[in-house]
Amino acid sequence: MSGIGDLATAALRRLDAETAHDLALAALRHGLVPACGPDDPRLATTLAGLALPNPIGLAAGFDKNAAALGGLTRLGFGFVECGSVTPRPQPGNPKPRLFRLTEDRAVINRMGFNNAGLQVFAANLARRPAGLVTGANLGANKESEDRAADYVAGLRRLRGLSDYFTINISSPNTPGLRALQGRDQLDDLLGRAAAARGRDPVPLFLKIAPDLSPDEIAEIVAAAAAHGLDGVIVSNTTLDRPADLRSAHAGESGGLSGRPLRARAQAALEAAAAANAGRLTLIAAGGIESGRDVLDRLKSGASAVQFYSALVYGGPGLVRRLKQELLAALAAEGFADVRAVVGPALTTR
Repeated sequence: MSGIGDLATAALRRLDAETAHDLALAALRHGLVPACGPDDPRLATTLAGLALPNPIGLAAGFDKNAAALGGLTRLGFGFVECGSVTPRPQPGNPKPRLFRLTEDRAVINRMGFNNAGLQVFAANLARRPAGLVTGANLGANKESEDRAADYVAGLRRLRGLSDYFTINISSPNTPGLRALQGRDQLDDLLGRAAAARGRDPVPLFLKIAPDLSPDEIAEIVAAAAAHGLDGVIVSNTTLDRPADLRSAHAGESGGLSGRPLRARAQAALEAAAAANAGRLTLIAAGGIESGRDVLDRLKSGASAVQFYSALVYGGPGLVRRLKQELLAALAAEGFADVRAVVGPALTTR
């Protein structure tokens, strides 16, 4: 099956990036991927109280409308985050807006929160397969005059349908969105989100950009803790362009993800962990493409990880490979299981 998957991945890479993405989603919707099989119990952990069969999740952006959850279950993820979803449907930015940087094992996107809106998203979530921990990544419409109200609308409409929620204020492709990471606007947004959440025990996370100083990250962590959030996802794509990028697409505007983001995302995670003092659950994202990467993020304070861009190059068998590599890395360092890395204070939160 891995050989077939490799051939399919190679064929998709001959198409333009967005067409290949749409075809991959269609294959997943129709179950045209091999099942990964049960997880080794040594990989089991928890994320803000949610039981996970393994700590490897799919980041938001791949399945924007929660339309392919059945197929994603077969790939072997421990959890899947869908979206970003906005209250009203929107087409996103003009095409082309998704670019492979093959020589750099990277992707640049400027999608612009293209999605079918909350009603379609909610209907798809209502049909999700049993047993898959699923999160909803919430965004704001580009033309919205009150973006905080858009996040509140998402929380209210999807209550009871999602295992957790993520407030995404870190996409670089909606003008002005990252300004919500400033303390005054962030306090307003998180205060309104906390009020809308009420006593709902479903975990609420905040996704931040990697293009922040340690002091800015510390302030965001403090705000998230003060407003009763459960965790922070570190981090989204970067606007930075490392000098050693080789691809002809390196100059495209948008968010850069994949291998070149690894060091920046790692540094952002370390800054968040230093500021966190155990108050929040941390989820690591950015540049993850091996079991060793997973272990490094767990050792740096994350309870779980997410990736997306690595799928472009690793294909549908990548999740299985990462879990095998993670088990080998755990054994090599003398860890009995994932919980031994993350620690009891985080796995029981």
